[in-house]
Amino acid sequence: MADDERAIELSKQDLRAVTAFAAACAEPVLDVFEADRPGDSRPREAVDAAWEFARGGERGKVLRDTAWAALKAAGCADTPAAAEAARAAMSAAAAAYLHPLAEATQVKHILGAAAHAAAAAELVDGRGPDTGAGHVERAARHATAAVVHVLKRYPAAPGGGGRAGELMRMLDDHLRSPAFTA
Repeated sequence: MADDERAIELSKQDLRAVTAFAAACAEPVLDVFEADRPGDSRPREAVDAAWEFARGGERGKVLRDTAWAALKAAGCADTPAAAEAARAAMSAAAAAYLHPLAEATQVKHILGAAAHAAAAAELVDGRGPDTGAGHVERAARHATAAVVHVLKRYPAAPGGGGRAGELMRMLDDHLRSPAFTA
């Protein structure tokens, strides 16, 4: 497939909508990371940067730097739940860098924050997959029509990615369902 055949039209408003969704999904699990690593503000800074872009700020170095820093914070986490929460924050900041190419891997920019947040919630709860599924349902309720419209321009979410990948595919299937309305 030629590059121009894979191209997807994305406006700055599309990117802002996706980033706002990602930030809204990641924000509720920040306390999971902060309880594990008090004083480590890297994930919160990534979510704050995502919100700033979503609300009209520029897409630039701060987003990239805070996303990388949140990913590094995930590596410092003492619990798997805290690591997933930091990955949710990283994904929120990285959402602004959704590429306009019809590749399944790009769906991670749209749904990654929600999936990692659901995985974090599931690990904290400890009662099994129903917690993650419930978190995915709540994330779906936050998806705006603009987010769903962007998502449907891409192929379905890719395989792999462990439990967060499973949760991402669950959310992807839900948002693409003909019965879903944003």
